[in-house]
Amino acid sequence: MVQEYQSPVRVYKHPFELIMAAYVRRFPKCPLIPMFVDSEIISESQSDDGCVLVTERRCTIDIEAPRLLKRIAGVDYLYFIQKNSLNRRDRTLHIEVHNETFSNRVIVRERCSYTVHPENESWTCFEQSASLDIKSFFGFESTAEKIAMKQYASSIKKGKEIIEYYLRELEKEGVTYIPRWTSTVDSGTVTWRHQLLPPSAARAIPVNSAKDGLHCKDSSCSAELVTGSPDDKLDADYIRRYLGDLTPLQESCLIRLRQWLQETHKGKIPKDQHVLRFLRARDFNLDKAREFLCQSLTWRRQHQVDFLLDTWKRPQLLQDYYSGGWHHHDKDGRPLYILRLGQMDTKGLVRALGEEALLRQVLSINEEGLRRCEENTRVFGQPISSWTCLVDLDGLNMRHLWRPGIKALLRIIEIVEANYPETLGRLLILRAPRVFPVLWTLVSPLIDENTRKKFLVYAGNDYQGPGGLVDYIDREIIPDFLQGDCMCDIPEGGMVPKFLYRTAEELESEENRLLTDSIYKSASIYKGAPYELLIEITEASSVITWDFDVSKGDVAFNIYHSRRAPQPPRKETHGIASLGAVNPQLIDKSWVLGQDYSTVEKALMCREGESVQGSHITRWPGFYILQWRFLSSAACAASSMPRVDDVLASLQVSSHKCKIMYYTEVLASCDFRGSMTSLESCHSGFSQLSGTTTSSTISR
Repeated sequence: MVQEYQSPVRVYKHPFELIMAAYVRRFPKCPLIPMFVDSEIISESQSDDGCVLVTERRCTIDIEAPRLLKRIAGVDYLYFIQKNSLNRRDRTLHIEVHNETFSNRVIVRERCSYTVHPENESWTCFEQSASLDIKSFFGFESTAEKIAMKQYASSIKKGKEIIEYYLRELEKEGVTYIPRWTSTVDSGTVTWRHQLLPPSAARAIPVNSAKDGLHCKDSSCSAELVTGSPDDKLDADYIRRYLGDLTPLQESCLIRLRQWLQETHKGKIPKDQHVLRFLRARDFNLDKAREFLCQSLTWRRQHQVDFLLDTWKRPQLLQDYYSGGWHHHDKDGRPLYILRLGQMDTKGLVRALGEEALLRQVLSINEEGLRRCEENTRVFGQPISSWTCLVDLDGLNMRHLWRPGIKALLRIIEIVEANYPETLGRLLILRAPRVFPVLWTLVSPLIDENTRKKFLVYAGNDYQGPGGLVDYIDREIIPDFLQGDCMCDIPEGGMVPKFLYRTAEELESEENRLLTDSIYKSASIYKGAPYELLIEITEASSVITWDFDVSKGDVAFNIYHSRRAPQPPRKETHGIASLGAVNPQLIDKSWVLGQDYSTVEKALMCREGESVQGSHITRWPGFYILQWRFLSSAACAASSMPRVDDVLASLQVSSHKCKIMYYTEVLASCDFRGSMTSLESCHSGFSQLSGTTTSSTISR
């Protein structure tokens, strides 16, 4: 398996010329990197005007490997070829490295670049990528791979330290500024001169200000981020400031997963903090984290979870009887949520509101938690990606073990575990009664092992002693009902009046509504009666996007454009009602293709079970018709399409019916990011957003 590495952008707040002066001092050998034994120049060439300098070196590396492995391999040192291409005019240095030793068994490729910061010409950016492919290594492929990755990660961490070390050495020698290089060619004679520029004052550059979403005040942006482009890059300082200390390989996983999302995911992409949670939940296994994240993104999109805080209003019953709320923060700066579960009538809430209202309530708490983590990151100046939950079980009894209530709780836990990983920093369970072990036995199998490790359980008044609540929460904000001095305005709960209970029939009608209601619509397509959807475009260069699943049969998908509005569909009444509903037709029978309307995309043939995503950039305003029609071998060859009058008999045949689930959206051109895929773009599993996404083409 090929191992890959991609670094974030590392910024040196020094001009390019000064960085180059520090860089050349690490040759021929660098005592700060013991494994870098020596290097020798094997070739060097320079352009006539002295602008471009190309240097090739042969570098000797001493890998820290077991002596037995070295003896089997028959080498003490490894040799690499490094090619440096310095362009003084463009102020760039590109470095390419490949291995000379064992090149027929192991393929190592590394690319690095030093460039001028795009927003501050007095700063320098550094990027690095590498790949390792061990085809064979005397039966020790796995061991060699681990050693190589460990050594490489170690050298990456040293890289910036070395530059900064030599910058300090230059400063001690009085070298703090090197003018830029320019050249003038006059009558065949090359003269060199330096353009003396006054050092510009370093200014604060908002790194990733659009991407990180930390200035987003819209509550709907809790897990998703504003649109970005595949050229957006993460800065190493930004990662440390907002995401925490990551190892080089962890940084690489984050960047690669983020790049994959930018290339394959339409519209908004998750914030970096959100992506990082899924990586942590899968121990930075890139493939597993990507699958996990895609399933969650599909769930969020289907059920419009990103808009939950804006669109869902808590019923008054929840405001009165749901005894939970946010309360300051813990000693680590994490938002603190307090739930007085023992005082809450869970049976009454389920009987009065049903599972769906409680599920939405819990989801809204999690969405609010994401937003508060971002706020606390800004306030405390350190990465805060999770919150602390304090659960008071005083009053918990067998009433809370009511079977439908437990069923609702298990379902909520399952959904939260699948979509909000690594958001719980600590769970403090206080005043656990004797019945608690029964409840724990029921719910613990659904809770991730890493999450269970964050649980701290206190029985009786044990939380008041050493190692108790004061170790995690400042004494002045401990709530009054826990013998603290802080007045807490969280509702006390209480029993829900029975006259507010709803009948079993009413509750059943709403059960699983959140899991079944979605922005996706279903449609049936009959032979000879296509399903057509009208979209009016008022501004050219808008983008029509679609995502549909073919759940039954095969369909052909077309997009048509007309400058005239289709007439409202006429209702057919002669005998059709008894056969079932027939799709209304937007394209009139009298319309002539090429005259009254035109095809804007080549027809796409979609088979049963396929899920298709795509988009079309509109050239003209007017009316666009998305059409799905029954597909058969005869239909593929036919140039004309039967109309409603032709299908009365065929409607009685179930095999002449297709079904789709679809979603469409129109985006302004400035709001659409990523690859604008055409009809021949990406086919992906409906339950996994872009699991099998192929390369896309742009719809012209």
